[in-house]
Amino acid sequence: MPGDLETLRVFLEVAAQESFAAAARRLGISPPAATRAVGALEDRLGVQLLLRTTRRVSLTAAGAAYAARVRPLVEGLEAAAEDLRAEAGALTGRLRINAPLSLGRRLLPEAIATFRQAHPGVEFAVTLTDRLIDVMTEPADLAVRISGQPSDKLTIWRRICPVRRCMVASPGLLAREGRPRDPGDLAGRALLGHGPDAGPEVWELSQGARRMRATAGTPVAANNGELIADLAARGQGVALLPRFMVEDGLRTGALEEILPEWEAPPLWLTLYYPPYDRLPSRVAAFSDFFETHVTQTRPV
Repeated sequence: MPGDLETLRVFLEVAAQESFAAAARRLGISPPAATRAVGALEDRLGVQLLLRTTRRVSLTAAGAAYAARVRPLVEGLEAAAEDLRAEAGALTGRLRINAPLSLGRRLLPEAIATFRQAHPGVEFAVTLTDRLIDVMTEPADLAVRISGQPSDKLTIWRRICPVRRCMVASPGLLAREGRPRDPGDLAGRALLGHGPDAGPEVWELSQGARRMRATAGTPVAANNGELIADLAARGQGVALLPRFMVEDGLRTGALEEILPEWEAPPLWLTLYYPPYDRLPSRVAAFSDFFETHVTQTRPV
């Protein structure tokens, strides 16, 4: 039954997250609804499945045995339904996407609108945050990020395309302080830091075999690239940012590129997923579409 399947999904998610609140966030329901669903399941079975304390939720011995039996059944039913809808060309369900603010505003409107023309049954729940979320515990089916290779070995990730970066400053700042000819000339200058924690940022720059480093984040660091680009345009310092974040300033003359012959390590536009055994059909379909859309339009 659909209702029974949904109740089992709630129970398995609570068991996996060891928290009613965390499970509710991932499933897009309220914590009281998750609590009621599990309570109703325990009443129907006549067995306590979960131990509840103020700090965590854990499986009882009976709950662990039950979860081990029903998990493959639930996953099999969900996979069968996904496959049937995909074969019929009728993708459905809610797709939860997380992306950084600047990147999401740039990439997602056209991508989502175009995808939904072909798959109107797919609903989207989009959150934009410059904080690097944990896809293992937070409610996202996929996260779009500009980053290096993830360090979490459990995370599934997919590279889409490299993202070029460039160093910029305002014409006024360069007129006052002079145009740097070498990264060594950045010493003593205001270098604006851009990172997920708004802390110091180390710029690793190379020109052929030459390597130089500079520490940024003084006088300002932020987790949003558009803010850093605006501050650079106002003469507050030098910024190292993805080119798509500064191209408007370069076009209007509010910003100028400096040290173009020095390169920062490439970043990648990447999709991150929770540790699925197999990507749900709607997630896989949007991922394939998104990669094609980005590589054809080259928006970053």
